[in-house]
Amino acid sequence: MSIDGERERVLVWAPEGSDAALTIALLERHGVRAAPCSCARELADTMENAGCALVSQEALRAENLSIIREQLRSQPPWSDFPFILVAFKPDVARSETWQALGNVTVLERPTQSRTLLTAVNAALRARRRQYEAEQAIVHRDQFLAMLGHELRNPLAAILLATETENRADSGRGRDVIARQARHLRRLVDDLLDVARVTTGKMVLAPAPIDINQILQRCVQGAELSAQQSSIQIVSMPSLQPLPVSADRVRLEEVLLSLLSNAIKYSPPGSEVRVCSRAEGNECVLEVEDDGIGIAPEMLPRVFDLFAQADVSLDRARGGLGIGLTIVKSLVELHGGSVRAASAGLGAGSTFTVRLPRLEDENATGVPSSRLSQDEPLHTSVLLVDDNEDLLEMTRDVLLSFGCEVATASDGPSGLERLRAIMPAVAFVDIGLPGLDGYEFARRLRSTPGPRPWLVALTGYGQPEDRARALAAGFDQHLTKPVSVSALRSAIEQAARQSSTRSGVCLKHQ
Repeated sequence: MSIDGERERVLVWAPEGSDAALTIALLERHGVRAAPCSCARELADTMENAGCALVSQEALRAENLSIIREQLRSQPPWSDFPFILVAFKPDVARSETWQALGNVTVLERPTQSRTLLTAVNAALRARRRQYEAEQAIVHRDQFLAMLGHELRNPLAAILLATETENRADSGRGRDVIARQARHLRRLVDDLLDVARVTTGKMVLAPAPIDINQILQRCVQGAELSAQQSSIQIVSMPSLQPLPVSADRVRLEEVLLSLLSNAIKYSPPGSEVRVCSRAEGNECVLEVEDDGIGIAPEMLPRVFDLFAQADVSLDRARGGLGIGLTIVKSLVELHGGSVRAASAGLGAGSTFTVRLPRLEDENATGVPSSRLSQDEPLHTSVLLVDDNEDLLEMTRDVLLSFGCEVATASDGPSGLERLRAIMPAVAFVDIGLPGLDGYEFARRLRSTPGPRPWLVALTGYGQPEDRARALAAGFDQHLTKPVSVSALRSAIEQAARQSSTRSGVCLKHQ
């Protein structure tokens, strides 16, 4: 991060003789900016935006220490201003100044130039880290303010829609609720993803895949958004296979995020171009637009967390501004790299993703077939959840699949119902009253005889949460909010596993 040179000045306060002038000359010969101070008040008034202070012992009389101490008490939380005290009697200097000044390095006179320069450079490095912490706090606060804005908008729409539910336009209200709830889910998913990648807890499931397949699926997924913005997506996939080892879902997330950004920041009537190609031992995905571009000072920080170019009040384009942080982290987890390029504001942007290429071009395969989305699932299901609204909505979704659905709202009654009807699949919330989901699974596992395909439902989606659920006896782990497709997929997965599970038969007629 670039720091204003004025904020790295060394303030020199040596009131006797020519020490101040000689010290400033020494520092500036070695490329260190320095400025003299004539009194304690001048030092106190300028230290907030300086790098450190170099002070002689004779300057620190009691009345001067009082002035400096008062200024130090008003420092912001990120600041711990460094002092270098040059003293004839270091032991006395330490005893008199440690409590008063706090962050002090004491040098004994006579001091060698090399020792002085080393102390000054160490103090400046420490101060630079403080300035970086200040900037991180500013970016964090901007992000939190923007997050509040982004969350309040869909919540406001949902609350209004619920208040008008009984009116004639209740159908429109339901549409608003559904649309805004999906938006909230995307925001929460982004927050969870950025938490996982920044703490190193993102787990990939890599498999051989052709990048051209990813490109085609993502272009199709972004077409509707592009059409609504009067933007044309020009797709230019490679004519040759581009095999990589990648997590399909996460790689699609990378490309969809880049396409979404390009569409969001491009003017109506423009193009977004996406291409794939081979370069040496790398596979390349590139997204190019003719949009607002990136300012030169923003370009080095475009992938940083909490760094946003758009901090205006209107937030017309929306979003949390953490998508590129997630993109960079996901690409690097795949062993690749991502780079942003722009000629400046108004000149468009280009994002280039590079991934290691698999040597075997025939390594990629077609995803395994799955049951038709339109085929009824004649499967018996138990749903256990203590959230009444969620229980009813999930039951309705399962009924729409053609399932026979039983429900329970707590752990003990859920386990009793399961043993009575022995369903093919059981979706069980973890945070249940009376008997939590983990104990539910452990008791079921300890019971002899056949048991259903057990799916954990929880708001906790970290790898350790999944591991804990599987260790307790669950067959599968789903993180709330759970989509309709995820519920259906869980039932289909249970069907594929049924042939290896004795005593359990899932029928799909």
